Amino acid sequence: MSKQNDAQTVETSTAHRRGSGVGHVYEALRNDIIELELPPGSPIDEVQLAQRFSLSRTPIREALVRLAAEGLITTLPNRATIVANIDFLGLPQFFDALTLMYRVTTRLAAVHHREDDIRRIGEWQAAFTRAVEARDALAMIAANRDFHIEIARAGRNRYYTDLFTQLLDEGRRILRLYYSSFHDMLPREYVNEHEDMIAAIVARDVERADALASAHADQIVRHIQASITADGRTNARIAI
Repeated sequence: MSKQNDAQTVETSTAHRRGSGVGHVYEALRNDIIELELPPGSPIDEVQLAQRFSLSRTPIREALVRLAAEGLITTLPNRATIVANIDFLGLPQFFDALTLMYRVTTRLAAVHHREDDIRRIGEWQAAFTRAVEARDALAMIAANRDFHIEIARAGRNRYYTDLFTQLLDEGRRILRLYYSSFHDMLPREYVNEHEDMIAAIVARDVERADALASAHADQIVRHIQASITADGRTNARIAI
């Protein structure tokens, strides 16, 4: 093997290790933030993270860039990096946008879906069901996100899909509070609501799909509002 090939092999191997390190750091920190193990406002120190993960600061920084792109961390004017705060006062607007996206994406899926879309939606529903049965909150949040994004994709409007993805990602910590209000024992009726939405999409029943999505969003919002108020996380009156 030539020296050039040897150098390319070493470079490829190094890039692979760095990429694996970035993914590991990203997933670990993302989970800590969503689980609220790293509360809003917690400082993010690159040196400490490099020591924690036994990595150089380069993959740490790359992981932090990914987290910042998802709105989970933020850099302050003094260049300090912290876990992003949850905008409780902005929740009414967030809930309005979220509810609208539930409705419009489910309506469009009922009109435009294809057979492969239903298969993928069903796969994420099965993953969500398994997570609910296992009381695995992080898996529930991830599967719920991908279930609704797959419905949005079936509607074939990438602008709605992009906006819904942004809202679902931004709301992951809020959803964690929601699941915590059930002690991670999510009632079976919420799994059934997903099944009903799939059935309406398959039947191309646009009005029923809309109604089910609206009801699904409404019950989520009600429980989140109740859990936030009971937990004392905000004294603001949160209402849609």
